[in-house]
Amino acid sequence: MKIALITGASGGIGGETVKTFIKNGYFVAGLYNRGQKEIDELVGYLKEKGLSDFFCAYKCDLKNEGEINSVIEKISADFKHIDVLINNAGVDLYKLITDTAVKEWDGVFSVNVKAAFILTKFALKSMIARKSGSIVNVSSVWGISGASMEAAYSASKAALIGLTKATAKEVAESGITVNCVCPGVIDTKMNDCFSSDEKEELISRIPLNRMGSPAEIAELIYFLCSEKAGYITGQTINCDGGFLL
Repeated sequence: MKIALITGASGGIGGETVKTFIKNGYFVAGLYNRGQKEIDELVGYLKEKGLSDFFCAYKCDLKNEGEINSVIEKISADFKHIDVLINNAGVDLYKLITDTAVKEWDGVFSVNVKAAFILTKFALKSMIARKSGSIVNVSSVWGISGASMEAAYSASKAALIGLTKATAKEVAESGITVNCVCPGVIDTKMNDCFSSDEKEELISRIPLNRMGSPAEIAELIYFLCSEKAGYITGQTINCDGGFLL
């Protein structure tokens, strides 16, 4: 059975991605931190579908390198290899750049970039040995265009795009694909920082005139890890309803 390691498993996109991979025959190791309620709900959903045996959740604070190393040891003991890595976990910071503290900046980069780098190194060991594997990094349209009041978030997501392209070039000869998905305005809790009026203003800028769903992002992520996408690597793919047009 193929093994997928998915971070941010308790989030909207992460939870849907877990479901999508399990439905397609994967065993999923899901990392989460504060979303215990959401993980319990996800496990409950999987139990109803008779799929809970194909999911194992690991609690890990991705800001803490020690915790990341500890969870890597646990996963290494539980699984002989990783076939797919989805670096989906992300944190936002909605602040003026002049009000952003260095500690806050570092915290965003620790989760959005450093953790992805560490987990990529881990996953690549078995992928390179097996000459196969797929990695998908979940960035954001703000990593392409930048967002006012979200300098740390935008910069970290831009860094993730750079990490994607560089890694793709390095590991292509080992038969490994590495791609990046950039969601637009998706109906998740991350957008709860915006008021109803702000959300409506964002939607008005989307040609398809609606927010995207987590399931739509999950399906794109799965496609990029499937055999049908075997000739796609190093790409940054927007899923934004035309937001950046």
